[in-house]
Amino acid sequence: MSIFNLFTEEIAIDLGTANTIIIHNDKVVVDEPSIVAEDRTTKKIIAVGRQAMQMHGKTHENIRTIRPLKDGVIADFNAAEQMIRGMIKMISYGNRLFSPSLRMVICIPSGITEVEKRAVKDSAEHAGAKEVYLIHEPMAAAIGIGIDVEEPMGNMIIDIGGGTSEIAVIALGGIVCDKSIRVAGDEFTNDIEDYMRRQHNILVGERTAERIKIDVGAAITELDEAPDDIAVHGRDLMTGIPKEIKVSYVEIAHALDKSISKIEEAILSALEMTPPELSADIYKTGIYLAGGGSMLRGLDKRISLKTKLPVHVADDPLRAVARGTGIALKNAHRFPFLMK
Repeated sequence: MSIFNLFTEEIAIDLGTANTIIIHNDKVVVDEPSIVAEDRTTKKIIAVGRQAMQMHGKTHENIRTIRPLKDGVIADFNAAEQMIRGMIKMISYGNRLFSPSLRMVICIPSGITEVEKRAVKDSAEHAGAKEVYLIHEPMAAAIGIGIDVEEPMGNMIIDIGGGTSEIAVIALGGIVCDKSIRVAGDEFTNDIEDYMRRQHNILVGERTAERIKIDVGAAITELDEAPDDIAVHGRDLMTGIPKEIKVSYVEIAHALDKSISKIEEAILSALEMTPPELSADIYKTGIYLAGGGSMLRGLDKRISLKTKLPVHVADDPLRAVARGTGIALKNAHRFPFLMK
């Protein structure tokens, strides 16, 4: 081990619209919501991650909560830098007397522009990284699921995150064709908010809509193991008084139908672009789902019915991308698809 390595720490970051996960020494050391809270007058960051999330939607005029990423890319440069910095501080490097220099691998959406790529690199460098590598999310997801991305075999990966759904066909260590659409977890949450307003005349906040999505979110109206109805609290639009209603998974399946149809269309369009030899491989291997959105009940079944292909959900879909980013970091010398 060289002296340089003694003072260098390697971390892999899945910088997500909804959650940021950091891997250090093969372990998930940070898994926090991608949000910061700042004091409006001093512009100082007062909370990062889970702490800031608890303030979201409940702040007074002196505090505002910011989600620095929108649709998978950095929307607020300063807040993103502060968030990365704050989350890196959460990692303990044992009993080091000083903070080490950092090598980072960060994953980015496959449909990202050069300007957006630059923003991610700059944020990481300002947060203290000496070396920054970038990897596309579907590639990281494939590695995280355990697919050998370097063999001459076609695999289709769908990564449904918070801001984007990434659909890619991977072979020989590269992305052959990909489709990135900005319909994903956040869009589902908005659909639920709209549905509650239209159908039940009740106003719910983003956090409540997110909870509904997790507790009774579904992609189809007939599930083998149906979740129980849940009680939802919000503000009655007619009277302005807080009230409670019961919501079932069938209602949520109807609310999300339009957005899921858009993801299905994107999958079909990616399959149309796939070269015939790789299509033959995908017929055998099927489609792999990763990302938090893939945990929606019945989504695998719905995609399978639409494409007539087998659909497999990753073991730990939320962390598949982060795990793959961690593996890519360890094998940076081997993987030519890492971008500097």
